[in-house]
Amino acid sequence: MADKHRFLLRLDQKVHAALEKWAADDLRSLNAQIEYLLADALKRAGRYKDTLGDAPGSPNPTPTAQEGPTATAAPKPAPEEGAPQDGA
Repeated sequence: MADKHRFLLRLDQKVHAALEKWAADDLRSLNAQIEYLLADALKRAGRYKDTLGDAPGSPNPTPTAQEGPTATAAPKPAPEEGAPQDGA
């Protein structure tokens, strides 16, 4: 198991309670939930350079414009002349 850096984190009571509930809803420990949210935020900001799946519970990335579904989807062919249209 990789060594983890330990440090004290002070949270507002309402933030702590909300994170605790969210962690329970996602079946994670509070620590794992905070780590998950921080890793997700770092990836979305382009500041987390590790590849996916390196850390346990690492979130899926959001696709970039080049990786998104529109970049890989094949265009629909034009309907043939005289062919029935959808909904007609």
